[in-house]
Amino acid sequence: MKLYAEEPGRRTRQAVADLVVVLLIALAALLAREVRDRVLELRGPGNGLITAGNDLHNTFADAAGKANGIPLVGDDVAGALNTGSSAADQLTAAGQWQVEAVEGLALWVTIALVALPTTLVLIVWLPRRFRYVREASAAARLRSCGSEGHDLLALRALVTSSLPRLARTEGLATGWRAADPDAVAALAATELRRLGLDP
Repeated sequence: MKLYAEEPGRRTRQAVADLVVVLLIALAALLAREVRDRVLELRGPGNGLITAGNDLHNTFADAAGKANGIPLVGDDVAGALNTGSSAADQLTAAGQWQVEAVEGLALWVTIALVALPTTLVLIVWLPRRFRYVREASAAARLRSCGSEGHDLLALRALVTSSLPRLARTEGLATGWRAADPDAVAALAATELRRLGLDP
């Protein structure tokens, strides 16, 4: 399998492109983590509401328990204090809702910040990289097959060349048709060089 070109300049460009892709994905992950941490800091007010609600509930519950012992009006006072305890429970529930909402937001922001750049990079880079590896590996196998492989490489060079280039190398096309070994070798070398491989 040919992951990289044999020609040094092209191999360097491919390696740099691969490194840039890895760095972009790592940078997206680091950015997502940092943003997630900042978003999770928004849980503070919700945590404060939970603490205040619990403290208030305990205070009202203790007061209601003590008020029960008051003769004649104890039940009425305890009932009023229990109403305050219920309001404290609503305060706690509001704090819990806020904490859960912030945590959900942090999760989805993290996923978006990692998934979007990674998907865009992979849509642009991965198919091109995969196509190159597939073509270069096949060309390297054909190169090692001798004259039959060189003939197929020469045919590929004729098929993938632009029309102006074909017009300039008209003799090579005629030589390939006549099975001229020099023309076949020149065309095969052209195809191998197009992929950054040594003829």
